[in-house]
Parts: sequence; structure tokens; C-alpha cells
Amino acid sequence: MKTQEVKNMSGIRKQYDEEFKKNAVKLSHASPKSVKQTAEDLGIAEGLLYRWRKKYTVDGDKTRYATLEEENKALRLQLAEARIEADMLKKATAYFANLHK
Repeated sequence: MKTQEVKNMSGIRKQYDEEFKKNAVKLSHASPKSVKQTAEDLGIAEGLLYRWRKKYTVDGDKTRYATLEEENKALRLQLAEARIEADMLKKATAYFANLHK
């Protein structure tokens, strides 16, 4: 298991690698134990395991939900960049318009 502890403003939190997440999801589906018990056995929060189950299938592939989530994130980033660009162009247009007066 590869975990990384990351310090943020609210304290230290662990980050798990993708392989660990996939294996945890596989285990949670294959085990006769409840999701809560599986999470406890792995030393993670139950809600975290449920989030991972939304993201990965039993086979470890990304779910449709995860794919759409990634696409949405990429589109939001593109939109933010386009807005910054448009704002810069507006300011440049105003600047050059004032030069010609």
C-alpha cells in the first residue's frame, strides 16, 4: 500500500495511490463482510470506500460517473482559462482604444 501524508490547513491527511483504491473496491465487492467492516479492516473511513466504489468498478475500471467527473473538471478548467483570456483581451482593447484618442 502506498500512502502519502499530506499536510494541509486542517491537519495531516493520507493520500492513497490508485492501485490501493482499486484493490479496496475489489475487496469490498468480493468479501462477505460489510463495507463498514472492510473499511475498518483497511484502516480507512467507510465514506471513503463508498466514494471509491463510485469511481471504480469491481474489475478496477473507471465507472461512467468517474469518467464524466474527470471530463467536467477538465471543462471547468478550460472555461476558467477562456474567461481569463477574454478578460485580458477586454483590458487590452480598452488600453489600445485609449491610445488612439
